[in-house]
Amino acid sequence: MRADARLLAALALAAGALLWAVPFAWMAVASLRPGGAGAADLASLLPSGPFDLANFREAWTSGHFPLWYCNTVLLCGGILAVQCVTISLAGYAFARLRFPGRNLVFTAFLLQLMLVPPILIVPNMRTLISLGLYDTLLGVMLPYFASAFGVFLMRQTFRTIPRDYEEAAVLDGATTLQIIFRVLLPLARPGLVAFAIVSVTAHWNEFLWPLMATSSPSNQVLTVGLASFTAGAEAGSEWGVIAAGTFLVAAPLLAGFVLFQRQFVSSFTFSGIK
Repeated sequence: MRADARLLAALALAAGALLWAVPFAWMAVASLRPGGAGAADLASLLPSGPFDLANFREAWTSGHFPLWYCNTVLLCGGILAVQCVTISLAGYAFARLRFPGRNLVFTAFLLQLMLVPPILIVPNMRTLISLGLYDTLLGVMLPYFASAFGVFLMRQTFRTIPRDYEEAAVLDGATTLQIIFRVLLPLARPGLVAFAIVSVTAHWNEFLWPLMATSSPSNQVLTVGLASFTAGAEAGSEWGVIAAGTFLVAAPLLAGFVLFQRQFVSSFTFSGIK
């Protein structure tokens, strides 16, 4: 009975993996087909016919991918840098400090995970305009400088670290900030790595908020730039070029996931997240 259950689980996982892989396989085949292949030809995933990189060259020269890459890297890097500070301080407070109503405050803090991001667009836009940060990368970053998920993850990570390290640091005369950044954070690196992967992936793929918070082409990120690029390519039914542009946007995340998937899973296991 147990062997049958394992076989069914394996088949279900294989089916899920196949469904997940089909769009990427279609994108890879479409992007490598010679220009001029129609939608009917691209419906087949069979790698028939010659392949070349002409679609990638055309996509790179037609779109402003260097600018979009630069803006996206600045966006994701800036958000992550600030988040690492805010989630570390808040996670330490909820994990180690004792104050009245701590659990109630933590529960209320986590309630924002239940909010759908689009409902916050209007108040966030009004805040950006009042601060004079509309159509700036800083304005796009601002709403993400705090993360309820990150605080929860760091709280769980800090709780797995024995207090002996902190007590030893206190005996050596370390301050609270020194304990957090010099003692606990190096030990909590797996939790930080897990959060960094989640944060970069989420903000790399973010579309609606960057679209609403920027208006000039110089501040566009990859997702917004790809939308405008795709709209122009669709007019000529250049499916291969569209697939190549989409692959250029997705390739860094795919490569990062392949390289860090083991560390990503082990980081959540280390922090106690099931």
